[in-house]
Amino acid sequence: MLASWSVAVSVHAQGFKFSNPPEGAKAEAQAQADRRATIDEMLSTPCRERIRNAKIMVLIAEEKNGAVNASQGGYGRHVDAINNRLRALGLKTFSPEQIRAQIAQEEVDAYFKGDADRALSASKRLAAKYVLRGVIASQATRNAMVNVNQVRVGMNFTLSDAAGRPVSTASATNESYAGSDTSGMALTLIEERADEVVARLYSDYCRAAR
Repeated sequence: MLASWSVAVSVHAQGFKFSNPPEGAKAEAQAQADRRATIDEMLSTPCRERIRNAKIMVLIAEEKNGAVNASQGGYGRHVDAINNRLRALGLKTFSPEQIRAQIAQEEVDAYFKGDADRALSASKRLAAKYVLRGVIASQATRNAMVNVNQVRVGMNFTLSDAAGRPVSTASATNESYAGSDTSGMALTLIEERADEVVARLYSDYCRAAR
């Protein structure tokens, strides 16, 4: 089963205040309520214990200006945003430290370069039944119109079994005005969309995993 999902963009301000028309605020509140209802529905998917307890290797890479950096140590907070939510649902994931201790960086890179043989070897070494591969792209620019920083993030995840067969895909985008801490805002934007991404992956995982 291969499912895909795209999350709508949300624009807000950090350290800045922009007034919204009442109609816009009402529409945003309704959109948030609809998102919450969708998340709750997906998280209600029954998950058999043997599937729930299967080990998942989570690998996340950063993309900037078209270049992908798959060093797990350098992206720990973003991995935690996904890992912590999966664990809260009762799923078992490896920490970045556990992955680095048992898998060479070249094998991690293989997942992002389509090297199926080396990727399979790495998942076997960890005895992982599933692999969640994600790429998080972030971009910070200066908005000349209002003279403030602006941050945009995009997340794309694919959950596959150990043999590389896809189980689920999920994607999300988010953007915001920001102060000087653009890296901090990028993490905030990821946190805001992580619930929706994890809910989709969890639902598909429980429905289709064997």
